[in-house]
Amino acid sequence: MPFSDYKTALVTGASSGIGAAVVERLCAEGLQVHALARSADKLAELAERTGCIAHAIDVTDLAGLTALFQRQRFDILVNNAGVDRPGSLLKADAEGIDLLVDVNLRAVLHLARLALPGMVERDSGHIINISSIAAAYNFGGNATYHATKAAVSMLSKQLRVDAFGRRVRVTEICPGRVATDIFAHVHGDSEEVRQRFIEGFELPEAKDIANAIAFAIAAPVSMNVGHMEITPTLQVPGGLSTARPQDYQA
Repeated sequence: MPFSDYKTALVTGASSGIGAAVVERLCAEGLQVHALARSADKLAELAERTGCIAHAIDVTDLAGLTALFQRQRFDILVNNAGVDRPGSLLKADAEGIDLLVDVNLRAVLHLARLALPGMVERDSGHIINISSIAAAYNFGGNATYHATKAAVSMLSKQLRVDAFGRRVRVTEICPGRVATDIFAHVHGDSEEVRQRFIEGFELPEAKDIANAIAFAIAAPVSMNVGHMEITPTLQVPGGLSTARPQDYQA
């Protein structure tokens, strides 16, 4: 579907990283792009650079989201906002679990609920959910994050069922490691964190994910790009661990 068939887009988590790159990419296509995030200062800079419309709203603010959808229709919704608190469920706290569920899942459900009826009524629209390879693969001690991303993966499939018979497309983007500042947000902005996650690796950049999203949007209306797993060429998920009981006995 040509970009010209769409007029408006909403991108969450838009103040930096993949979200900001998506805003830039969609603005370059001539869309009216609404950028939503908590950071008013970063959104103001993004708006000055791209011409997007900034909304300093937390994705957990249901009243704020509802009011926005009452004022504005969106042809494209990019659910990008997400948080992580790594660690085993054995050591998780209630606040961390609630935060991840609220941002990574509940907000996505509500945004889809607000966007989908209008798209179905207009027989046109596209929802892009940014999940993670964590939706499909297990890696060390991150149960709540895995659970929320797996739920978004299933939701992405279910949204197509809910909109069946209408030209509403749904794309799930599953990034592996990408060279963004998410690692600094999660682990702290330090040289050790950059060395551990970024420096020396050949990684996709935020603009590469934005270009993949643009590809899915620009595909013919008869074609739904349902799932894209995007990882570094030199990254593979998986692995198998086998424990000796005596190694874990107190």
